[in-house]
Parts: sequence; C-alpha cells; structure tokens
Amino acid sequence: MSFAFPNFRAARKLLSIRGGVHPNDQKILSSESAIEQMPLPNLLRIPLQQHIGALAEPVVAKGDIVDKGQLLAVGQGSVSASIHAPTSGLIVAISRFVAPHPSGLPVPTITLRPDREERWTDLPSPLDLEKSTPEEIAKRVASAGIVGMGGATFPSSVKLNLRNRFKLETLIINAAECEPYLTCDDRLLRERSADVADGIAFMARALDINKIIIGIEENKPDAIAAMSKAVEGVLANVQIVAIPTRYPMGSEKHLVQVLTGQETPARGLTADIGIIVHNGATAYAIHKAARFGHPLISRILTVSGRAVKRPANVEVLIGTPIVDIITHCGGLVGTPSRLLLGGPMMGQPIANTRSPVVKGSNGILALSHNETRRDEIMPCIRCGNCVNACPSGLTPLDMNARIRNEELDSAVDIGLLDCVSCGACSYACPSNIPLVQSFNYAKGKLIVQQRTKQRQEETKRLAKQRNDRMERIAAAKREAMARRKAEKAAKLKKHTPEKEIAPPSSSSPLIAAPNKSAEPLEASVEPLITEAAQ
Repeated sequence: MSFAFPNFRAARKLLSIRGGVHPNDQKILSSESAIEQMPLPNLLRIPLQQHIGALAEPVVAKGDIVDKGQLLAVGQGSVSASIHAPTSGLIVAISRFVAPHPSGLPVPTITLRPDREERWTDLPSPLDLEKSTPEEIAKRVASAGIVGMGGATFPSSVKLNLRNRFKLETLIINAAECEPYLTCDDRLLRERSADVADGIAFMARALDINKIIIGIEENKPDAIAAMSKAVEGVLANVQIVAIPTRYPMGSEKHLVQVLTGQETPARGLTADIGIIVHNGATAYAIHKAARFGHPLISRILTVSGRAVKRPANVEVLIGTPIVDIITHCGGLVGTPSRLLLGGPMMGQPIANTRSPVVKGSNGILALSHNETRRDEIMPCIRCGNCVNACPSGLTPLDMNARIRNEELDSAVDIGLLDCVSCGACSYACPSNIPLVQSFNYAKGKLIVQQRTKQRQEETKRLAKQRNDRMERIAAAKREAMARRKAEKAAKLKKHTPEKEIAPPSSSSPLIAAPNKSAEPLEASVEPLITEAAQ
C-alpha cells in the first residue's frame, strides 16, 4: 500500500487540466461544523424521480402505514432507482408537488407523515465482503436505491455492473469537493472515514478491481489524514492523492486525466479507458446497504452562505422540506440575494423553499448581496477569458453567439455537447454574460427537438404499422369472401341434379321455322317507306 500524503507530488506525477478558475471557496463558513442530525420534520415530500431515469412506480397507496426503510416505489427501466420510506408513518397523499428544480413545476410525489416511532421494516442480512459475489453486491446496491451522491444521480448498481461490458482496471474515488462553500464530503471523510473505506472495499469487490485511487483536494489535509489511516489494513493497492485546488477538479473526466494521465474520449465513458469513478458519499451509502441492509433514505448536506444565521453540515432524511432545514440552522439573516440548491457554480435556484431535498442534493446556499455579482450584462468584447477558463477546451463565446442566433446544430458542431456545465466561463466573463445558462438552455432545446423528432418517427412507424395491418385485414376479408363464394357454389352444384337439355324442336310454337323464300328485310320494307312518302 502506498500513500501520496503529505509528499504527494513525489509519489505520483500529477498532470494538470487546462483552464479552470480559482474562486474564493468560502469553505471556512462550515468546514469546522461537525455533522449533526436533523430532527424529524412534520411532513416528508418524497419525489418519485430522484435519478436520471424514468419515474419510479409507487407500490403503496394513500392511507397505508409504512415502516422505516420500506419500499415505496420501484424503479422503472435500466437507469431508474427504487425509493424507500425515510421513516415510519402514514402515507397521506400520492399526488403532484413542487420539485426542487428552477422551474418550480410539480412532479409525482409521495407525502409521508412521520409517526415518530422510527419503526424499521425487515432488512436484508448483512453481506460478507470476502464471501459475497460481485452480482450479490450490485443487487444489494440496486435494491437499496443508491445513486451517485455527487449530484449526477446515476444509479450506482449500473456502474458496478459495467465489469460485464468493459475491461476495468482502476477505481477512482472522487472526493475533491471543488465547489465553493460545500464541505459535507470533507466532514464525511473526517468523521466516518472507516465506513467510507469499507464502502470502497465493497465497490472494488463488485467491480473486481484491485487498483484504487482516492483523490482529495489539497485544501482538506484533515480528510486526507483520516482516510490515510482508515484504509490501512482494509484496502490493498490504494493511493490517496492530494490534488491541486482548482475548480472544476471534481469533474469526472478531468479528475481522471489529472490522476492517470488518460483522456476520456469525447462523449465517451471513463469505462472506455478502463476506469470507474464513484463519489465518496456513494461509498458511504454502499457501506450502510451492505453491512446493515439500509436503503438510501438520508444524506449529508451543507447549509451555508452569509445569509444563513448558522452554517452547518446536516444529515437529513430524503424528502425534508428546504425551509425546515434552513429553520434548523437558525433561519435567514435578512433577505438573501440568491437561494441555491447545490454549490454556487453548478447549483440551481430554489423556486420554492417548500420543495424537498432529494438524493442528489449536496447543499443549500443562502447568499447575501455581497456574495453575488449583480452587475449589468454587457456585450461580449471577445476578450477570450471564457476560452482560457474552459476546462474542456471549447470556445464559449462562439457557442453563445450561435445559440443566440438559434444555430443549435452549428453550436453542436463546435462542441456544445462536450460542455460539462461547470460555469467556469460565466465566472471568468468580465461582461457578466450567463454563458452556462445559455448552454444549458440550448442542450434542453436540443433534447426537446430530439424527443419531438422521435415522437414524429414513432407516429409514422405506428401509422405505417396500422396501414399495413388494415391492408392485411382487408386482404384476409377478400380471401375469406372469395372462399365462401367458391364453397357456396360448390355446395349448390353438389346438391342440384344435372338435367340433359334437348335441342329445340322446329314444331315448337315459340320458335318459328325459318322462311327460306322470304325476301331480305330491306327489300320488304322499302315499298312501305316509298308509299308513305307519297
């Protein structure tokens, strides 16, 4: 086992990423606040979509009494995740409620009223790390509804099963936590490092990987020291690497490049180069699922900003209203300039404080006027600051110009889909142009166009199928009618006796014998016509 702390540069040659910025991290506001447990709220609002896939399907009904950890909704599709009861209580509604999203639109939500008994449901037996198969671990992670806790909310079991599709060699634990203000991962590594190390061991077992790298920004020395001690005797062939403090060092592909020197293909997966990346908080959730059978029903998040009376790191139940968490931290100091769910660089505005936190929520920020930039948006002066700041090597100013002209396909041609939405370009822009918002708008519009095109193609396909089906039905009817006619004719012929028809007789009164001496008709009629004319 080798460690890269404190002399990490001598132990591992780190490559640098291009671009990036150095914002004032403001982590001092909450970095020394130990994790505290949030009391039970009066109501829990549990959205049915807390992952990137399709909505989970409810398996409970209004009026049901549920236990803590009980399955509430089953994931649908390959990248969906199941949802469990954060505590015991009564299901008071299954309806639509405002989502933790800038739109503030309602989404299908289960509302649970806690009974404060904290009565656990029957939980699965603990897994033995040495005896458990990769399939068993991945299945346990899936049944626990664990998703990426860094914000991506991609189902963790899907990534664990990538061993079946790719030749994997390295597991990287992303503990960079490069977003300003956020310190929840730092506190987790400092206070529960042994549990995180155990979760990493289960991940490595599920992926059948022996090489592990844990990347932590160098401004978190206590977390580096705690993890260095925790992995001793637990993980073999592991390196804990202190990485440079620069935003967005926590971006998956850039972290891989810094730690391994390998570049992920454009629009590809790190698995394409044999590397899997998981978040440190995800490892902690996997530890609880494997050792205790606990599903993902809570998470640790940071409440910070100078408009919050008491910044803190709080462990909250999934579905806890944002307003209750802010109240627990002493409430607001005046009127905040901005309320964000997540960090200041990639976080989303909070449209309604009654909306709940979900599995991917890692912070609640209430920023004062002094912490936000409210300068007027000016025209682009093509200074190139955004180009220098972009860690993906893109030209944000050109992409923004094409998007403003609704030339979305042209923006895609110069790399729009390679943008990681880190916000470094917006931070570096002296004209205060909201570049990342423009790119997110364009990506959303492209998704809408793609879905519209897919619906149109599906409609055409279904219409063609219907026409083909109707034509087959009509042809079958014609064949059946022709067959019935043929059968009817054959039946009539079978039951009707045949009679010999004699030739007509010349003496028949109905048929006159031919007058061989008669004149032609024209000759006999001609005198009559002549007489009438006279």
